Amino acid sequence: MLDRIDLLILDVDGVLTDGRIIYDSRGADVKAFHVVDGQGVKYWLRVGHQAAILSGRASRTIRIRARDIGIDAVYENAKDKLPVLEKILKRFGRTPDRACYVGDDLLDLPVMAHVGFAAATAGAPDEVQRMAHYVTRRPGGAGAVREVVELILKYQGRWGQVLARYTDQLPPGLPARRRPRRDPE
Repeated sequence: MLDRIDLLILDVDGVLTDGRIIYDSRGADVKAFHVVDGQGVKYWLRVGHQAAILSGRASRTIRIRARDIGIDAVYENAKDKLPVLEKILKRFGRTPDRACYVGDDLLDLPVMAHVGFAAATAGAPDEVQRMAHYVTRRPGGAGAVREVVELILKYQGRWGQVLARYTDQLPPGLPARRRPRRDPE
């Protein structure tokens, strides 16, 4: 199942964020994103995979974060996410079995049922966790997306490609016990 996944589709609130929505005095929303999730998306894209955002809300903050982490395909204000999933699949020329969706609430159930690999964030409702192939240990906004990215890339044998960018710069005399493993056990 994981070997064919090359399209990552992410909800935002409760997945890329902790789910809280804060409004400033002018009514604009403020969201906090974790750097490890953004870096995970960049690693995903770096190995040649694709990514999209599928959110039930619209927010300028979402578009800014998407641009920062390299996601061009941003679909917002999707109250019914299944038709939008079809648009995303068509845009990238993918079938549902090649997509991973990360969600956290009931609105995500139809999409989770249609993709090849569905992940739910820790703390998602029971119904969402039951629909998921995988439930993250880390909560949304605190590394859940990175966890899913690493899981898939390690399964695909692509994590070493990500690590090489950094491990190739390590001094040659560094003891093996301190070196990261390129291929997980």
